[in-house]
Amino acid sequence: MFRTRHDHRPEMVQVFVEGRALMVPEGSSAAAAMLIAGLPAMRETPVSGSPRLPWCMMGACFDCLAEIDGVANRQACMVPVAAGRCIARQHGAREVPR
Repeated sequence: MFRTRHDHRPEMVQVFVEGRALMVPEGSSAAAAMLIAGLPAMRETPVSGSPRLPWCMMGACFDCLAEIDGVANRQACMVPVAAGRCIARQHGAREVPR
């Protein structure tokens, strides 16, 4: 479904998706890295446990919430990859700071 353009060869950076090292094109989003990793879901809904993947890829839908560099509830489609970045699926309901 997702392929890089043959006429454009961006630099590659190493990120860690669910603890697994993965090379992704520089400039990609964390959500794209998770899609490249082939994860079956990025998170589950807190009530029914229904799996979710990125939907809009522009920050409107919140279906791509993930834990990025230890910070939960990040919109993965809005966070660019960086060398060494750790990206993980988010489990359960989000926590609201008091």
